[in-house]
Amino acid sequence: MVIEVPTTWTGRMKAQAVRTGRRMAPMADQAKLVANRRVEDARYRVAPMLENAAHRVEDQLAPKVSYVLTTAADRVSPVRRKSRQWPMFTLMTGLALGAVGYMFYRRNAQQWTDHMKESASDASRWVSEKSDRTRETADQAGATMSSTADEASRKMS
Repeated sequence: MVIEVPTTWTGRMKAQAVRTGRRMAPMADQAKLVANRRVEDARYRVAPMLENAAHRVEDQLAPKVSYVLTTAADRVSPVRRKSRQWPMFTLMTGLALGAVGYMFYRRNAQQWTDHMKESASDASRWVSEKSDRTRETADQAGATMSSTADEASRKMS
């Protein structure tokens, strides 16, 4: 083995750096392996966390950002979109028709109740008149029978 002796200061520093590099090479290789293992371990730990973060952004943050951007675009846009008020119009029309139908139902129910009351009073008046006529007829029949029985008893005596 030939040993070169440098004559300048930079040459000596270079030679010393080369010698130190040769001594440090095995330690550097080992540090490289340890660093690679640690980086790989970190990647195994961080990958699920990044995936969870991506899903959270997709599920929670993205809809909010999308809503904000859509709202801003609607406000900025000079062209107005079609009105989406027809569902509200349909709802209000349905409510109005329902209210009118309910009013008709209540009025008709009230008329029916009044009619039934009148019919019931007419029926009770009719039954009362019929019972009065029947009583009168029964009284007349009783009086006639009584007079006929009196005549028969006089004839027999």
